Amino acid sequence: MLTETIASDEKVTTQDPEQGRGELHALIVEDERADAELALRVLREAGLSATGDVAQTPEEFTELVRKKLPDVILADYKLPGWNGMESVEILRQEGLDIPVILVSGALGELTAVECIKQGAADYVLKDQLGRLPESVRRAMREKALRQENKQAQEDLARSNRDLEQFAYVASHDLQEPLRMVATYTQLLAERYAGKLDSNADKYIHYAVEGALRMQKLVQDLLAFSRVGRQGRALENVDSNAVLQVALKNLEAAIQESGTKVEHAQLPQVIADSSQLVQVFQNLIGNAIKFRGAEPPLIRVGAESMGQELVFSVADNGIGIAPEDREQVFVIFRRLHTHAEYAGNGIGLSICKKIIEQHGGRIWVESEPGRGSIFYFGLPAKASIQQRG
Repeated sequence: MLTETIASDEKVTTQDPEQGRGELHALIVEDERADAELALRVLREAGLSATGDVAQTPEEFTELVRKKLPDVILADYKLPGWNGMESVEILRQEGLDIPVILVSGALGELTAVECIKQGAADYVLKDQLGRLPESVRRAMREKALRQENKQAQEDLARSNRDLEQFAYVASHDLQEPLRMVATYTQLLAERYAGKLDSNADKYIHYAVEGALRMQKLVQDLLAFSRVGRQGRALENVDSNAVLQVALKNLEAAIQESGTKVEHAQLPQVIADSSQLVQVFQNLIGNAIKFRGAEPPLIRVGAESMGQELVFSVADNGIGIAPEDREQVFVIFRRLHTHAEYAGNGIGLSICKKIIEQHGGRIWVESEPGRGSIFYFGLPAKASIQQRG
């Protein structure tokens, strides 16, 4: 195997290479040593203390990447027996994020654009090597931004997991003491109602009401924190069967309110069937709860839109003001008082969490007094996977 190392004649520092003065180690995919040396010389003249290894075959490239991670790849496009763009695929297979800059003698615009689409960071023609230092610096900045973004996403995911765990533990552990408070305040109300003065009866009523509301709040928080913790494997689900289960669960409310539910033929979808039941049940239950003067009329439909299957649940209820369309999906965010409508404002936030965990999205279109249409989109070709 022929592998060359080209070292810098300058003193190597440890400063950030993005600043144009630090150490930069390049892996050069090139079959002409003179071209590799010229590229390094251009980088050094621009203030980068550059060293480089040279690989001429995919095997050499892979071995050098594993031996010492380079900061950047400078790859000729055409080499004997392989294409410099193959280095991008090798890096993907190795799970590495290292910018690849094509340095070629000739590269048509269409080819260059296609290379960028496939993952190259940039391209520089060999007769325009003056562009190489800025191209390297830009690629390094973009890599740093990607790493910062990835770290931020990992931190956010860890924070969300911690908050979810806290909510689960807190709500679970609060169940028993709250049950005791609610039970004994109810016993107090039953035993001493009318035996004390009117103020005492009023205070006992407030205590019972507050205890029961807090108990329901904790139960709702526990339900929210459990979404995703007990998820099952995603499978091919008949949405029509799922809808029927939700309607069966709401049978009493549907009959009592005189609700009419119409639905078209719904598609098959990759989902957790029990969670999809919960979504339909919450959306239809809300349509029944927030009804107008007329008996509720609810229409459930679905259509394919590109890579999504978009479901809709439309009603003729009281509607939602435009400024509140995002707020309705926030946990515990209520638009009405407890005296107007019961509940803690958690149903739609559970729907949002379920849909997003399925890789989808949910939104609403509505106007006050003119009903609402809740939409949720699920990937048309979701992969079946096990969720913990």
